[in-house]
Amino acid sequence: MLRLEGVSAAYGQSQVLWDIGLEVADAEAVTLIGRNGVGKTTLLRAICGLHPLSGGRVRLNGESVEREPPYARARSGLAYVPQGRGLFAHLSVHENLLMGLPALGGRPNARREIPALVYDLFPICRDLAGRRAGNLSGGQQQQVAIGRALVTQPRYLLLDEPTEGIQPSIVQEIEAALTRIRLELRVAVLLVEQYLDFAWAFADRYYVMQKGRVVETGLTAVTPTASVQRYLGV
Repeated sequence: MLRLEGVSAAYGQSQVLWDIGLEVADAEAVTLIGRNGVGKTTLLRAICGLHPLSGGRVRLNGESVEREPPYARARSGLAYVPQGRGLFAHLSVHENLLMGLPALGGRPNARREIPALVYDLFPICRDLAGRRAGNLSGGQQQQVAIGRALVTQPRYLLLDEPTEGIQPSIVQEIEAALTRIRLELRVAVLLVEQYLDFAWAFADRYYVMQKGRVVETGLTAVTPTASVQRYLGV
């Protein structure tokens, strides 16, 4: 389980996260929603070790990792696909996928190769292997970015706005791939998302953030409440 306990964070003297509590169970999908600027991306970065905490704990499988560097958290099974994909534009698709392999360092019996499922889920990773990542469409880049995250053989996958700027047909493909990732690989997903229909169709539970705090949580099996829609400006 991924568990946050009283997580707080700041930029200099400006506090941006206050006492966040959140859980993602094994193979569960949880969506984190809220308007722009409420701290969602900062929270994901704090989980991954890319932004320091000013308080609280991050636990992976019961172990506190808030003092561990990002590479150690990756080796513990945490993978992050940032907003904007974070690909190396000048490298080929295949080279970008290979960048996920160092996260396997120190894991016993880990196979240092790109899993076949990556090509099964995202055929463009094979079909466009030699093309520079910077020359791909936004939807293609997102598929490569998720594929690269899978190369690390994660237990927890953090996604920041994976549908942003992507055409609806590719969004459907990404949703289908993420569903398979959960069911076949038993990977848990924490999803930051503005597209409410996508978030509700994919996730099991939701947390709403407002002004750096969690203000509501619940199940996506029910219709979004009026307050959820208000937080998103729907």
